[in-house]
Amino acid sequence: MPGYSRGMVRGQINNFPEGQFVAVYDGKIVGYCASSRIDEAIALGPHDWDQISGKGFGSRHDPTGDWLYGFEMCVDPKQRGLRIGQRLYEARRMLAERLELKGIVFGGRMPGYYRTRSKVDGPEDYLRRVRAGKLRDPVIGFQIANGFEPIGVLPNYLPEDRRSCGFAAHMVWHNPYVDPNEDPKFRVPRGIESVRLATVQLQARAVKNFAEFVHNVEYFVDVAAGYRADFIVFPELFTLQLLAYEKEELSPVEAIDRLTEHRRPIVNELARMALRYNINIIGGSHPTRTEDGDIQNVAYVCLRDGSIHAQEKIHPTPNERYWWNIKGGDSIDTIQTDCGPIGVLICYDSEFPELARRLVDEGARIIFVPFCTDSRQAYLRVRYCCQARAIENQCFVVMSGNVGNLPGVENMDVQYAQSCILTPCDFPFARDGIAAEASENVETLTISDVNLADLTWARAEGTVRNLTDRRFDLYQIDWSHAGHPETRLHETPPARGAKAPGGG
Repeated sequence: MPGYSRGMVRGQINNFPEGQFVAVYDGKIVGYCASSRIDEAIALGPHDWDQISGKGFGSRHDPTGDWLYGFEMCVDPKQRGLRIGQRLYEARRMLAERLELKGIVFGGRMPGYYRTRSKVDGPEDYLRRVRAGKLRDPVIGFQIANGFEPIGVLPNYLPEDRRSCGFAAHMVWHNPYVDPNEDPKFRVPRGIESVRLATVQLQARAVKNFAEFVHNVEYFVDVAAGYRADFIVFPELFTLQLLAYEKEELSPVEAIDRLTEHRRPIVNELARMALRYNINIIGGSHPTRTEDGDIQNVAYVCLRDGSIHAQEKIHPTPNERYWWNIKGGDSIDTIQTDCGPIGVLICYDSEFPELARRLVDEGARIIFVPFCTDSRQAYLRVRYCCQARAIENQCFVVMSGNVGNLPGVENMDVQYAQSCILTPCDFPFARDGIAAEASENVETLTISDVNLADLTWARAEGTVRNLTDRRFDLYQIDWSHAGHPETRLHETPPARGAKAPGGG
């Protein structure tokens, strides 16, 4: 079975940090288990692994769920005999008891079924015989010894588990400290997790040199920091102003190639400002030449802890491809910040709902959208899609665009923008789903406080619950890793038996 991508592990941790455990021995990770809180009807009903785990991201987690669901457990086969699986089970039990959950559920492997399937009358008969002691299964036996009891068989639970023929034993442990006849009512506390957001609606203007451009950018960073903002976001391609002081006339391809030479100085300056002003900077986007010679449109995120991150634009517009020969990227992931995980979708990318869903599955609660549009129609395409992303993913979306014109710079003739901070549409949020917005086509800084705790409440108890109510049994998003350099936790299938007893 393949390993998890970093994005999946990131999603598991961000969606429910309390439910993820690792076992460390002599400084090395030798065991790991992942869990979510799940509503009883889902946990005890028919399901498969993809549905219950949110395709491995842990995005099915429900903070009001009354059962702890274990969807993964792995133990290094070289460290068997240290009772690592037992210790991980005990950690789960302690968590379920502390949260006063009804118990623990998971789909346990049945690795002995393959070799005995011709001698039994199906997986249910096999499970009955193992339970009666007539057959031995190392996994099911281990789980029963640890207080779990099978309540049935889950067909097609994990098709790639060949030794179990895709079946899983539906295992349950009941919390002895919770009355099974009393239906618990879990509520999400209406806490405060305030974050201050600032979006720059930047005037495209001719500058005399690089220093003048940096001075103009730093002005807004200074102002936002004066308002104690946690984040400031600049527009897509805001660095095209640097072409205004070129002495010779450049073709579009020559111009974009010249602009790539400024990448390192720009990133250095943004990183310096982030540290000096103690603010997280989403640096719009800048054309960047990659190692293979292609040019991509890349957003640089410079955090106040000194780290620098990059998010490439996945979908170049037809205009970008035609004029500048810009290529699309192939990776999108959340970025960890001191205010939690965030995501960046550059302009056109916001019009593809799969990308935002991927970021939210990884735990993003704020998505920043630097954009560059030349007309009201183009702007509204981005605006309406961003509002949809905020509603369907129950997250905040922050837009930042250019205004004005830039004579002498090809393909940047006129700009149209109304930058804004968008919210889901429910009672805790702004009446019209707009926390704040700028006036059209004027240079300004727009600031608003948002409460991330409101998102947690809305996802669990809101009027509508778009994330919770997804039909995982009908549709899922599959991400292709073909030709994709994303690092896997292990590139080759684990050794036979590497999956430890229980939980996935």
